[in-house]
Amino acid sequence: MPKIKPFRGVRPPKALVEQVQSRPYDVLSSEEARQEAGDNAMSLYHIIKPEINFPEGTDEYDPRVYESGAEQFQKFQDKGWLVEDAEENYYLYAQTMNGRTQYGFVVCANVDDYLSGVIKKHELTRRDKEEDRMKHVRRTSANIEK
Repeated sequence: MPKIKPFRGVRPPKALVEQVQSRPYDVLSSEEARQEAGDNAMSLYHIIKPEINFPEGTDEYDPRVYESGAEQFQKFQDKGWLVEDAEENYYLYAQTMNGRTQYGFVVCANVDDYLSGVIKKHELTRRDKEEDRMKHVRRTSANIEK
């Protein structure tokens, strides 16, 4: 049985969800994220695809990009665009694509349970993408998506 526990999520207030929302970072290019964000300062892409905060052609793995993501995350919290829940929760979510809805939970889980296979990996990922997200999480101190 995996070890899980609730946590205090950081979410946009209901009135701002549409301005903050984004697609997952890995389903669009930097240019697509730049276009979707447009002039919307509240777009989550400024955190999850922080290369859009730099001129086109900036290496998405540049250390300044990760720093920008952390700065944007702090900015979103300071401005009240993302707010930490007052209490710890287990979060239920639903994703609908092509008419099919999948449900899941977002919880804190034990890393050893993941590494040992107690928690099933939902997909095979590329090592470079894993490294990128680990750097992002370490710099922002948050897993911004899902």
